[in-house]
Amino acid sequence: MEANSSSKWSSLCIILLSLYLQVIQCSVTYDKKALVINGQRRILFSGSIHYPRSTPEMWEELIQKAKDGGLDAIDTYVFWNLHEPSPGNYNFEGRYDLVQFIKLVQRAGLYVHLRIGPYICAEWNFGGFPVWLKYVPGISFRTDNQPFKTAMQKFTQKIVQMMKDEKLYESQGGPIILSQIENEYEPEDKLFGDAGHAYMNWAANMAMSTDTGVPWVMCKESDAPDPVINTCNGFYCDYFSPNKPYKPTMWTEAWTGWFTDFGGPVHQRPVEDLAFAVARFIQKGGSFVNYYMYHGGTNFGRTAGGPFITTSYDYDAPIDEYGLIRQPKYGHLKDLHNAIRQSERALLNSDPTVTSLGNYEHAYVFSSASGGCAAFLSNYNVKHAARVTFNNMQYNLPPWSISILPDCKNVVFNTAQVGIQTSQVQMLPTDTKMLSWETFSEDISSVDNDKTITVAGLLEQLNITRDTSDYLWYTTSVDISSAESFLRGGQLPSLTVQSAGHAMHVFINGQLSGSAHGTRESKRFTFKGDVKLQAGRNRVSLLSIAVGLPNNGPHFETWNTGVLGPVVLHGLDEGQRDLTWQKWSHKVGLKGEEMNLATPNSISPVKWIQDSFVGEKQQPLTWYKAYFDAPKGDDPLALDMSSMGKGQVWINGLSIGRYWSVNADGNCTGCSYLGTFRPVRCQFGCGQPTQKWYHIPRAWVKPTQNLLVLFEEIGGDASKIYLVKRSLTSD
Repeated sequence: MEANSSSKWSSLCIILLSLYLQVIQCSVTYDKKALVINGQRRILFSGSIHYPRSTPEMWEELIQKAKDGGLDAIDTYVFWNLHEPSPGNYNFEGRYDLVQFIKLVQRAGLYVHLRIGPYICAEWNFGGFPVWLKYVPGISFRTDNQPFKTAMQKFTQKIVQMMKDEKLYESQGGPIILSQIENEYEPEDKLFGDAGHAYMNWAANMAMSTDTGVPWVMCKESDAPDPVINTCNGFYCDYFSPNKPYKPTMWTEAWTGWFTDFGGPVHQRPVEDLAFAVARFIQKGGSFVNYYMYHGGTNFGRTAGGPFITTSYDYDAPIDEYGLIRQPKYGHLKDLHNAIRQSERALLNSDPTVTSLGNYEHAYVFSSASGGCAAFLSNYNVKHAARVTFNNMQYNLPPWSISILPDCKNVVFNTAQVGIQTSQVQMLPTDTKMLSWETFSEDISSVDNDKTITVAGLLEQLNITRDTSDYLWYTTSVDISSAESFLRGGQLPSLTVQSAGHAMHVFINGQLSGSAHGTRESKRFTFKGDVKLQAGRNRVSLLSIAVGLPNNGPHFETWNTGVLGPVVLHGLDEGQRDLTWQKWSHKVGLKGEEMNLATPNSISPVKWIQDSFVGEKQQPLTWYKAYFDAPKGDDPLALDMSSMGKGQVWINGLSIGRYWSVNADGNCTGCSYLGTFRPVRCQFGCGQPTQKWYHIPRAWVKPTQNLLVLFEEIGGDASKIYLVKRSLTSD
């Protein structure tokens, strides 16, 4: 009996031990030094790759390149407006297949940081919120507001349950080791006062209640409540400390460059500065670094926010918009990761001893009881090199650099010494010809039909379009009794229109009279120009255009878009005539959109005009159509759209985004600085189009008979649109 009892106890102990080991093997916790995965502290390098900014055919290669570059994890936001385009109707197909993306990361042997948000900013349309959310009764975004919290919780729980159902959390044996709730909330937290603080605490508690078995983080939220970890975003995070001594020091966005906006310069960040920032963060106790972006990708369709954010989201990332490795950024960071990994044992098992080696020079020494020793020798002087003595040996430190010594003796890496060849980008012409150009002109008179809304005064644009189109027509009429009454002295009358944004074309009696637009810094603008009126009735049509919806700021759901007036005619006999409160008709979208002209095999009764002289015309509001065969090979492809003005473009019915050949202005003086001796980024391209090339994913292209459709708002020379291929060569 005793033997039998003993056997039972032994079996029970084995079962309990097995269950215990399973729990230990699938757990993520943290201490003051680092995340602890399956009982082991880890220094982790992560990179942001956003699944909808590339194609499913690109994902596997992007993930593998990230792994080969020395990353441990992939970071992505979750894009609410893509996944729930209307309340309760979900889409997780194609580029939106979040589960498939995460499973590919898992297959590559990498971890995932899932930033659910669901507010994401990300230079994404409406900050990732679906536009229908704005119209939930009584809603107020990102504050202690019950309608908002209800919707946010429902979507968050939807995503968490999806991940659980697929066993994708590390606690289930999956790759997800971290999740983020909210995003860079601290500015709003302070602005909203008690309501903001209450909301932040609610969001943290709501996230924790989902019981994912992995830690949650809040970036740029200094008072994130336990056990949520507060983290840093920025160009530099060496100054950052978590809000509790038992939380690890984490950097969720190490900015590899910067985004571009139409009319602005192209930003770059030298890899020497980025490597210096990361090494400095690690030497001060950091243990998690995520590069934002590691692959930026493309804002396909109408997904770019801002407004005025470009279709390209390249971000000067280690893997460029097209999926090609950018050297020396990729290789230099890979060498940095290898050097830090050689030092990991000492870094994770000791605190640094800091010794001054000069006015700008310091030694950070990590020496563990188990015998590991690593040193970081830093020179914070941005201009002058230094020769220092450490452990009775001499070391040369270039300006603004850190040398890493994994054994406290030998330098294996210096942040300023790049041994990787630079890759040069070439956009090479292809032998592809655009065949059979045809055109179709928007009929401006079509704005008067049964789908117009006619009221006294001007309506806010988003309230009418609900973001189903970038375009809204405002149309009214002006009666002039006699031509002579306003042409005395040969002076034409003028029209002023004040708009809340973002761009506008003015048509008088069907003819383009002028255009105007705002900027990312100032969305509002005023059009002022002479107008050719005639005796009798005149038709005034204003085509208001959204160029992406706002993605940040307090209560951005309340921001207005479109023509809100006043609209005033000047120079008439009566002095001026205010048209603001006349009857205005409002028509959403374009006739070509309504008839799906961009869709292959469209059955709409459209009479396209065969146009062999398309290059000679500069017509506004014109649709263009042509066919082309794909060039041979697998090089990434792009359209050179620099001969066109402004509009949108589709390949085989799929939108590759908005285009706009507006030249960059501003300050292009090279590298700028943030604070003392802190180079941040470089700016280039003033006087040239901000974006010239528009990415066409290879997966969207057939061997032959590819349909190219574009809508041109202002006028351009379509005969000079070229298909190019992107090629990289090393110096």
